[in-house]
Amino acid sequence: MNFVDEPIVALATAQGISAIAVIRLSGKDSIAIAQRVFRGKELTKQPSHTIHFGTLHDGEKNIDEVLISLFKEPNSFTKENAVEISCHGSPIIVKEIIKTLLKHGARLATPGEFTKRAFLNGRFDLAQAEAVADIINAETDNARQAALNQMRGGFSKEIQHLREELIHFASLIELELDFGEEDVEFAKRDDLRNLILKIQSYLKVLINSFDQGNVIKNGIPTVIAGKPNAGKSTLLNALLNEEKAIVSEIPGTTRDVIEDEMILGGISFRFMDTAGLRETVDIVEALGIERTRESLRKASLILYLFDLSKSSLEDIHNEENEIKELNVPYLKVGNKVDKADAELIQKLEREDFILISASQKKNIQQLKDKILSRFQIDQVKQGDVLVTNLRHYQGLKQTDESLSRVLVGMGSGITGDFLAMDIRQALHYLGEITGQITTDDLLANIFSKFCIGK
Repeated sequence: MNFVDEPIVALATAQGISAIAVIRLSGKDSIAIAQRVFRGKELTKQPSHTIHFGTLHDGEKNIDEVLISLFKEPNSFTKENAVEISCHGSPIIVKEIIKTLLKHGARLATPGEFTKRAFLNGRFDLAQAEAVADIINAETDNARQAALNQMRGGFSKEIQHLREELIHFASLIELELDFGEEDVEFAKRDDLRNLILKIQSYLKVLINSFDQGNVIKNGIPTVIAGKPNAGKSTLLNALLNEEKAIVSEIPGTTRDVIEDEMILGGISFRFMDTAGLRETVDIVEALGIERTRESLRKASLILYLFDLSKSSLEDIHNEENEIKELNVPYLKVGNKVDKADAELIQKLEREDFILISASQKKNIQQLKDKILSRFQIDQVKQGDVLVTNLRHYQGLKQTDESLSRVLVGMGSGITGDFLAMDIRQALHYLGEITGQITTDDLLANIFSKFCIGK
């Protein structure tokens, strides 16, 4: 499938001042455009995968000394003629080079357009294309390895294999419809049933892997909640080992959600310090408390702090009942254990409490271990197939539901044309995952989330 081959250009490295910057140019005339502004070797006569030193010019104006890397179709990322210009990392130089290339026939690339062209030109399928963005955004080694496995096609091969097996039976059922008056059966129903059960068994493995894959890719939003002055900000600082949040004896100091990330056991946790939960007439504090409640509803884990220096066992149980109503996993953290009554501590030790002193950093490592144990994952190894993308997860669920309808239909003795409809629907959902079936809206939605230059 060929895409518009007009040349596109964008900065491929990060914005800002740097030692070097890389500007990417791709499209049928990209090498010729580069030649118009380059003084050095004749680029159009040089072989692919070579690098050439020279200067870039806008008319008689010398812009910069550069290295130009050549990639001739189809041996490039986009499978088009492509040029990568390594220049000095001054934003002014980058701007001048791009402006000059635009003057000579290129246009600015849209977000993800290089990868989109690679997909449309058959460089890889849609699931692999999405993995490119995941690799760029990976913040942990597990996330990087999961994305790399997907980009290399492990997940796509599994989907394609399932699809091919279904296509075989779909074609046999379609053939039966051509001989409808002769009452023939080309697709053995027992064989079809066994195949669907086999496919569903594997689909369930992929679907169930999404919980782990989603954790690896997106991390864990973890909210630190509790009454005012329970020590939430102090705990955030202790977990991060830095003074991230302002700590004060005055209740209601935290008015907004303060957050930062850290890696525990190969998982990214986003810890959020929130405003203390209480009734207040202060308008600003009330807005902060509402944001706290919104964060609690979206959290994957809540660290609920109880102030042991001021709370009775009855108070603690009443607070816990409130947090239970959110139906979000939570850990009970008793803070200020150094100021707590010994009898209260003994009772709480029997109730699965983690007892800490955030100000003295006592038992902080124990709390980290407890947090990690709630989301324990295996190290991702090369070749592991994990579903990390919500779009893929939804496609697999829809495929499984369509195949279940086929089984129900066979059990009810429905005719082949209705069976064929549900099988075709299952094939459609599998095809959407890898991009064998696409729409302009689907592609626009996926690639608009990429960075410009990729």
